[in-house]
Amino acid sequence: MDTETDKPKRRKRERRTSPSRVTMAEVAREAGVSAQTVSRAINYPEQVGEAVRTQVQEAIRRLNYVPNFAASQMATNRSGIIAVILPSISASIFADTVQGLSTTLLPAGYQILLGHTFYDPEQEEALVRSFLGRGPEGMVVMGTTHTAAADALLKQAGLPIVETWEWTEEPIDLLVGYSNEDAAIEMVEHLFAKGYRRLVFSGVVESGDARAKARLRGFRIAAQRLGLDADRVLLLHGRNVSMKVGAASIAEIRTRFPDADAVFYSSDVFAAGAVQECLRSGIRVPEDIAIAGFGGFEIAEILIPSLTTIVVPSVRIGQQAADLLLAKLKKQPIGEPRVNVGYKLVCGQST
Repeated sequence: MDTETDKPKRRKRERRTSPSRVTMAEVAREAGVSAQTVSRAINYPEQVGEAVRTQVQEAIRRLNYVPNFAASQMATNRSGIIAVILPSISASIFADTVQGLSTTLLPAGYQILLGHTFYDPEQEEALVRSFLGRGPEGMVVMGTTHTAAADALLKQAGLPIVETWEWTEEPIDLLVGYSNEDAAIEMVEHLFAKGYRRLVFSGVVESGDARAKARLRGFRIAAQRLGLDADRVLLLHGRNVSMKVGAASIAEIRTRFPDADAVFYSSDVFAAGAVQECLRSGIRVPEDIAIAGFGGFEIAEILIPSLTTIVVPSVRIGQQAADLLLAKLKKQPIGEPRVNVGYKLVCGQST
């Protein structure tokens, strides 16, 4: 029979302990202020003087303090989160709008929760539902066209909603945008004034991209007004917004519309690819064919020849949207809930 001494001794497990989390009280002692002041400096920085705010921020850095925002949200009923829904994270113009939002919201103590829809209305609806469940204090949506369910969710959310990048007479709440249709009309009128008569519109016009639809609608309206053929359209269904697609479209356009003297693309990305393909193929721009785009991408300026385009103030859209959100969150009066930022037609060498 085994005795106690015969049994192998079991090694006692040592429990791993992690360093204790720095508390707000410790930050307060380090900064020489009260815990309430630390809380205000984190959650309501605008309510704390600059000198005290700097003291608290330096103490937070020295101690590597990480605020427990989940606990703070339960205590204050504030998440400090602004949800932002955009069509694509790869388009620089939408990234510029997020930059405009960030530069205004971050100093005011708000963080951005970002989601993208891939131009899919159902995905937008899913994001709206998911984000609202996370308790944001406001939401920015790029677009004014939503599914019926998403529209209802946004209207009953009970928080500031800013729609952007489009124009409507009946926004859900706040609006910062411009008319894509009017901008397209102006571009067609510009091309007509330059002497072009055999215009073609080309671009991706998917079901969830109301902006591209509005640009196509503007093209057709202007063409009809000017007595031009409004059906000279090459839609790039199911293709990505890329320079490669724009380059390939030139051959299709010259096959379907061999007499085309100008092409208006729904995006500068397509237009830039088309210009490059023309140069590669020995097609002179604008002598053989003029090319115009939309968006005011940086590449429009550095192309040779430079691109005629519609410039949209994408950073300003973000800044104005953030200003409206902050005003409403602070319960400040809002003079104009709809802000039309406009656009600018820039005539480059390509037309």
